[in-house]
Amino acid sequence: MKMKRGFPLVLVTKKAENSIRGGHPWVYFDEITDTFGTVENGGIVDVVSAKGVYLGSGLYSAESKIRVRLLSANANDKFDDAFFARRLRYAVDCRHSIMGGDFSACRLVFGEADGLPGLTVDRFEDVCVTQVLSYGMDKRRPQLYDALRDILAQYGVRLRGIYERNDVALRELEGLAQYKGWYRPETVDDLSATTVITENGVRYAVDFENGQKTGFFLDQKYNRLAVARMAKDRRVLDCFTHTGSFALNAAKGGAAHVTAVDVSQSAIDMAKENAARNGLADRMDFLCADVFDLLPALAARGDKPYDFIILDPPAFTKSRKTVQSAQRGYKEINFRAMKLLPRGGYLATCSCSHFMKNELFLRMLREAASDAGVQLRQLEARQQCCDHPVLWNVPETDYLKFYIFQVI
Repeated sequence: MKMKRGFPLVLVTKKAENSIRGGHPWVYFDEITDTFGTVENGGIVDVVSAKGVYLGSGLYSAESKIRVRLLSANANDKFDDAFFARRLRYAVDCRHSIMGGDFSACRLVFGEADGLPGLTVDRFEDVCVTQVLSYGMDKRRPQLYDALRDILAQYGVRLRGIYERNDVALRELEGLAQYKGWYRPETVDDLSATTVITENGVRYAVDFENGQKTGFFLDQKYNRLAVARMAKDRRVLDCFTHTGSFALNAAKGGAAHVTAVDVSQSAIDMAKENAARNGLADRMDFLCADVFDLLPALAARGDKPYDFIILDPPAFTKSRKTVQSAQRGYKEINFRAMKLLPRGGYLATCSCSHFMKNELFLRMLREAASDAGVQLRQLEARQQCCDHPVLWNVPETDYLKFYIFQVI
């Protein structure tokens, strides 16, 4: 270690040492063998090997199974406000560079992938919606939010406010309360929890108070463009439409007709509003239904009403324990879609679960195709949008699988 900084020491097992040296930033509770000094919940600790070799420094979480989230392996870092502001600037500057005209609606911070573990920041025009899932980041919210405002202001962005979607159960595993609402609401001129964004030329109302996650799924941005390119003159069924994003892109791409389906009536209502907002309602219809019931019912009719089916389900698994059950769910809807499509029809299908590994997803698709008696001609293989970067040594950041096939 190059310098003495007075941080408490956390000694870890050989397994943890190897993981850290391999680039993974997490230390689990059962990988800690001893501690020295006063370890503060949410504070900075130095992580060292059994032989006392410095491995890195990170945020300590007293109640989480992920006991330390590493920030840096540079022993000269001070982890002051300037350090976190610098990390934020790197993240925002990257998005400004790579997103171009889409900078107004994109993910600005993607947790570990941006060296800010547990922090998510999505920008929707003049609002930033945040989610904080680690104790150490939660303690630093005021400094982080002040820095975020300053950085965006330098790009000419004046934020109306920062809205916190800290209403997720994972916070309780960190010993943090669940809540949602405006950060410092007294500073926000307009407290309405909706805004309008434009993505791929399509305008959407975003309800960041009640919508899923932070209000809108930004990670499929360019996958929706891929669908739009192939939708011209096709009859499209968009399953799990949420607020209509894939359906609207297909309609804008020139689809003959689009049916958008979701089990949530409130999602369907917003999808209808978005269709009207974009002048696309005359080529679309909307159905509140369970896709697992709808696909077999459509097949029972004996015709082939759609020649392009989109499957964008929610994560069927959020743990390793439920992967097999999730695989059965994915196979069911993909099998049904393949059977429903005519020869030469198109299937866009995806999984947003990290635990559903790509090899498992592909195996499921092969099995579904075999059972359906069809072959798949792969046209596109994609991941999440580039504002959700994948850190190669952190597999948890690589979660979205997206494929477009022709069914033959």
